[in-house]
Amino acid sequence: MGGDQAVKRLIQVPVGLKRTLIFAHDIAWLPVCVVVSYWLRENLGFIHGSDWKSIGLLTLVSAAVYGPSFWVFGCYRGIWRYASIPDLIRLIKAVVVAAPLTILICFLIGRLEGIPRSVLLLYPFLLIIVLISSRVFYRIFRDHRFRLDFGNRQSALLIGAGRAGEMLLRDLEHSESFDPVGFLDDDPAKIGHEVRGIRVYGTTDELIAVVRKLEAQVVLVTMPSAPPSTLNKIVSQCAQAGVKCITLPSMRDLADGRIEVSRLRAVTVEDLLGRDPVELDPQTVESFLRGKRILVTGGGGSIGSELCRQIGKHKPRLLTILDNCEYNLYRIDQEINTTCPGLLFNSLLSDVRDPGAIRDIFEQHKPQVVFHAAAYKHVPLVEDNIIEGVRNNVFGTRVVADMAKRYGVETFVLISTDKTVNPTNVMGTTKRVAELYCQVVNESSSTHFITTRFGNVLGSAGSVVPLFKRQIEAGGPITVTHPEITRFFMTIPEAANLILQAGSIGRGGEIFVLDMGEPVRIRSLAEKLIQLSGLQPGRDIQIVYTGLRPGEKLHEELFYAQETLRTTVHPKLMLTSGTTTEAALISDGLVKLKEAIDEHDQEQALSVLRTLVPEFNHSVSLEERKQRQMHPHLKIVK
Repeated sequence: MGGDQAVKRLIQVPVGLKRTLIFAHDIAWLPVCVVVSYWLRENLGFIHGSDWKSIGLLTLVSAAVYGPSFWVFGCYRGIWRYASIPDLIRLIKAVVVAAPLTILICFLIGRLEGIPRSVLLLYPFLLIIVLISSRVFYRIFRDHRFRLDFGNRQSALLIGAGRAGEMLLRDLEHSESFDPVGFLDDDPAKIGHEVRGIRVYGTTDELIAVVRKLEAQVVLVTMPSAPPSTLNKIVSQCAQAGVKCITLPSMRDLADGRIEVSRLRAVTVEDLLGRDPVELDPQTVESFLRGKRILVTGGGGSIGSELCRQIGKHKPRLLTILDNCEYNLYRIDQEINTTCPGLLFNSLLSDVRDPGAIRDIFEQHKPQVVFHAAAYKHVPLVEDNIIEGVRNNVFGTRVVADMAKRYGVETFVLISTDKTVNPTNVMGTTKRVAELYCQVVNESSSTHFITTRFGNVLGSAGSVVPLFKRQIEAGGPITVTHPEITRFFMTIPEAANLILQAGSIGRGGEIFVLDMGEPVRIRSLAEKLIQLSGLQPGRDIQIVYTGLRPGEKLHEELFYAQETLRTTVHPKLMLTSGTTTEAALISDGLVKLKEAIDEHDQEQALSVLRTLVPEFNHSVSLEERKQRQMHPHLKIVK
């Protein structure tokens, strides 16, 4: 195939030469049409010798008039292989304008002597027919040759014989990748009919049978507005049939209305989860960010980097990106430099736990808005590294929050997690302490300290989706901790949207919670990912249950029972004032917690965390923790 393409590139004709050849083709038809017009006028008999003089005159004048007319009306802008109605209309216009001009010039030269009136009518009509026919037949010939040249295209069954399906089918006719062999549509009125010569064989319930009948190799879903339930059914059937499933993006992502082969993409787990995307209030966010000096800590991470992308679109005065991971910082630095060329920004390699470094950043860059995304968030790792988890999540937050208060930052947004609610692990507890500290500082500061709380983020570093994908690529099994375990999920852009929206409407002391819909069973998520790979759970890829990990809950919660939820101006954003904690209790607790981490006393650190967060229900004993640290792959069964 590569050799064929190379040969084709070598013999390609330059565009200018192509246009010249097509123009010569059109001009060559002029004398032919003139002669045929005379011939028809003579009822297919012999043309009289006296007529050849007028034939010559009419041909010469036509060449002088029709040639420029073809160029003026753009008859050579289009490509013959893709000849369309607009191209044919341009030809008709050129002939309609040139015909009377030709008659006028012939009249001025010789008073139309010897030129029959019937010829003057037949000639333009014949010319239109032959010029259009040559283009149409050439397209049919090339399409036929194209299908022969690319006989190794994947045979594709299309789902959805509506407008999007018809538009995609037009583009597929010239695709090197897919050969459409049939349609399925749930509208009974369309079954048995054809769309551009491709038959509608049945409904989506018949997908498996039709795939096998037509020997389809791939299924293309051409329904941008298809609900997740429909996609789930199609993906499941594709897995049973052993074929790939590819879809068009949603209508929101197809805002320009273009339906093309290049826009086809694999169905993602986000498509199947059934969540409506969270939409921003653009005016509020724009007024919040535009012209401001903004600092994002943890700016190279999953959430932090998406915040930087979205903030960059709102034209801040200065964006300062801070991260302690060189590679992550380098990656977002390069991306922002490419995607936001006019944006003034800094990329700083630093650590939120270093008070001196953070003080220098606040003094030099004077941020007005701070998004604090820097945190350790991987539950099992923080369980095995308690001291570092506390040092980063609690005291790193305190350093940045204190500097925000000291330097008069307008808004400080803490990125938190649903694991802070009735926590059973160290990570969730340290983030809960960070929430409480920000609420306490808010009481004595002009800075608006705001907290955003949400569930798991699809595709983020450490999330289950990349892990499951790696396990599927390795042939399985997929490891799930418990058959009934559930989690709330959202996409990375949704998480960033929530954070920006909350920052724009918060007034200080609030905890914003996203309405995340129903929790997702992890087992179901694993099954969907297996099916998206064109495989079947239990047959091609096994799911193995390993037991809950230390500190892991069966079901997460988004808010405490004693927290009162209220609605906000954003329909997907809820608000709670949170539970109040005495400043003295937090202050004393942090002093003791600092002593514990300085002494590297894990047990004391856990004891202080239980005092600060009474709901902390930690079931992992120190002895078990020591065993895990000595034997990290040893599973402790109770």
